[in-house]
Amino acid sequence: MADHYDVLGVARDASADEIKKAYRRLARELHPDVNPSPDAAERFKLVTHAYDVLSDPEQRQQYDLGPQAGFGAGAQGFGGFGDIFETFFGASAGRGGPRSRKERGGDALIRVEVELDEIIFGTTRDLEVNTAVLCETCNGSCAAPGTTPVTCDICHGTGQIQRTVRSLLGNVMTSSPCGTCRGYGTVIPHPCPTCQGQGRVRATRTISVDIPAGVDTGLRLQLPGQGEIGPAGGPHGDLFLEIKVKHHDVFSRNGDDLLATLEVEMTDAILGTTTTLKGLDGDIPVEIKPGTQSSEVLTVRERGITRLRGGGRGDLKIGVHVVTPTRLSHKETELIKQLAKTRKQGPPRLAHFQQGLFGKLRDRFLNF
Repeated sequence: MADHYDVLGVARDASADEIKKAYRRLARELHPDVNPSPDAAERFKLVTHAYDVLSDPEQRQQYDLGPQAGFGAGAQGFGGFGDIFETFFGASAGRGGPRSRKERGGDALIRVEVELDEIIFGTTRDLEVNTAVLCETCNGSCAAPGTTPVTCDICHGTGQIQRTVRSLLGNVMTSSPCGTCRGYGTVIPHPCPTCQGQGRVRATRTISVDIPAGVDTGLRLQLPGQGEIGPAGGPHGDLFLEIKVKHHDVFSRNGDDLLATLEVEMTDAILGTTTTLKGLDGDIPVEIKPGTQSSEVLTVRERGITRLRGGGRGDLKIGVHVVTPTRLSHKETELIKQLAKTRKQGPPRLAHFQQGLFGKLRDRFLNF
């Protein structure tokens, strides 16, 4: 890389005014509005960069000293005390180096709503994700097409600036990240115009996701490598899907079991009947036995939800609710009276406590 003093045509001990005058003279000569030649444009960039460095007192001092400046005889003989130096000054001499521009991308979280019937056997969803993707213009290099990052002329590619610090132990070399290149060891004179030197852009992409059977509200699914891409084309982060199962008007869930309430007419409960119910995964034949009581639970095996871990399915549990008619015709009323006389039932009375009955009632009313 050309020496900044040579580029401006000044001596190494030139004053700030001399550097400014040299820059103004060359800028008037090489500016693209005055001199349209390609060579002049390249020289103008070099002159501008040289002036940016030498016009800043701190950067000029670092440039003059170089990355290893100050490490001389006064610092020799203390190699065995590296840990002590690191304790006092944060880093020992010679350690560290340029860090990579490529970093891991961030994770993303998307909430996905699924229907109750979709989680019986699982489903597939196409999701649109707004995320960071690789910049196609620079392919992650961060530099404009036809250009490349260049070695930082302050730290000379090390990514570190070393300084000599006087201490009780003598002159000690300390290292810190270079402020010009931010520790990368390179600078990008011409950033990519599409991604502004980030190596990635925001875009919407569609991904196909398999949602397994048996998921429940609050469960998070991890999709490795499906998150946003990192800066400068770094590794992708992960995508997390948080599941929410929508409410269903007829069926509810208890673990891997499905729950429902079946309203049965009083006559059907007395005489018994058969019916076919419309389930989430097809028709379900159900038998109502004669004398069926309210709060009884009918169990239909293997018609629940497929278990998330392990084979098989849960059951469908149907709580029976016997409907007592509230409006009867005159003829219906007479028939009921005749039935009551025939059975010769006594008045209502308290029965023995039935733990199972209250358990069924509690489960049915809490879950339905």
